[in-house]
Amino acid sequence: MTANSANTSASIFHLSPLIRITLLSLYLALTVPLPFLSQVTAAPISPELLWVGISIGFVALYAVLTERIIVDDQEIQVTYPAWVPRFFRKGWVLPWSQVKELKPRTTGQGGLVYYFLSQEGKAYLLPMRVAGFTRLVQIVQAKTGIDTTDVRPLAKPWMYLILFGFTLLLLLVDGWTIATALATQQLT
Repeated sequence: MTANSANTSASIFHLSPLIRITLLSLYLALTVPLPFLSQVTAAPISPELLWVGISIGFVALYAVLTERIIVDDQEIQVTYPAWVPRFFRKGWVLPWSQVKELKPRTTGQGGLVYYFLSQEGKAYLLPMRVAGFTRLVQIVQAKTGIDTTDVRPLAKPWMYLILFGFTLLLLLVDGWTIATALATQQLT
C-alpha cells in the first residue's frame, strides 16, 4: 500500500480462483506432453530443455495470475507480490480524485472492457476477472460518482467452467498420450 492509504481500511481483490485454476490447468495440459513426445520422436529439442521452458512459463503465468487490486478511501491500485519483478508486471496506482470517467472499449472478440480515464488523459484498465467484481464496481461508483450499473465482467463464470471441463478432458488425453509415448519408448 502507499503511504496515503496506510491509515485507512482497504479492500483487497484477488483474481478469481476459478480463472486461476482453469488457466494454470490449461497451460499444463498444453505443455506437459511435449517433453515425452520430444523424447519418443527424437526431436532436436531435448526433453530437459522443454522441462526448463515449461517451468519458466508456469512461473511466469502464475506471476501474472497473482494480480491483486487494492482499493481504499484514497485510491485504486493494481499490485503484484514482491517476488514478481517490476519489469515483468508493474501495476499502477490511480487516486480517486484523478478519475475523470470510465470508458467502455470493444475487444477484438466483441467483448466489452472498461478503462479509467484520468484527468491527464491516461487510461487504466478496470480489472474484470477478480473475485467480488460486483463489490469492486460498487466501490468504484461510491468513490467516483460514476454510474456503473451497466458494467459487467468480461467473462461469466460458466465460460470458465466449460473451459475447465474441456481442460480436464484434455488432461485425460494427455495421460493417454504420455502412457503411449512411454510404452512406445520401452518397446524400442
